[in-house]
Amino acid sequence: MIDAARVRHLMFDCYGTLIDWEAGILRAIRPVLSVHGVRTSDEELLERYARSEAAVESGTYRPYREVLDRVMESIGVSYGLRFESRERERLAASVGAWPAFPDTAQALARLGERFTLTVVSNVDDDLFEGSRQRLESAGARIDRLVSAQLCRSYKPSPRNFRVALALLDAPVESVLHVAQSLYHDVAPARQAGLTTAWINRRRGKPGSGATPAARGVMPDLELPDLRSLADMLCGPTA
Repeated sequence: MIDAARVRHLMFDCYGTLIDWEAGILRAIRPVLSVHGVRTSDEELLERYARSEAAVESGTYRPYREVLDRVMESIGVSYGLRFESRERERLAASVGAWPAFPDTAQALARLGERFTLTVVSNVDDDLFEGSRQRLESAGARIDRLVSAQLCRSYKPSPRNFRVALALLDAPVESVLHVAQSLYHDVAPARQAGLTTAWINRRRGKPGSGATPAARGVMPDLELPDLRSLADMLCGPTA
């Protein structure tokens, strides 16, 4: 458990935690594969995505738009295909349209009344703007974005969390990091000294989806969704 009374600042992962990136990824990639006659399960496609993205992001830093281009190239090759540039670009072009989880906007609105809200995300600043607009138009507030573009590195590098903490300029014990991915977020956030809340969006689903599997990672708190987090920190709604 966590000492909720000490929490003053919340840091969030975005894609997978606030935004349903798996739905967005599938909607973007499936039509491309379909044109080439490829049929596959959601889980297989998401696992291929997870492997490809982790491999690209572990190398020299490049903008997320380029990461997604290379991910599409890798997925195509894994099926024996060579996608054209317009097909590869489809994934990055779709990011701003990826849907928020149903509980996200209301939970952020409630939490924003009591805490500062920082997003720490593996994304380019411009690609995030569509997601920001989607959330803020639904009543949410985001105080700060700490992007991979700013950090020049991708989670699970602990650097991204250290940059976020430096910008926040607050005692580490007053910060709670909230995320779905054990691999990208919970493990490295704990390395950076942060208290962590795991939002288990994939509860009951097989595999680890669009994130690589992480073994032996223990968050300080596990919750099924953001509404549960808001209820815990702000009190339940009537």
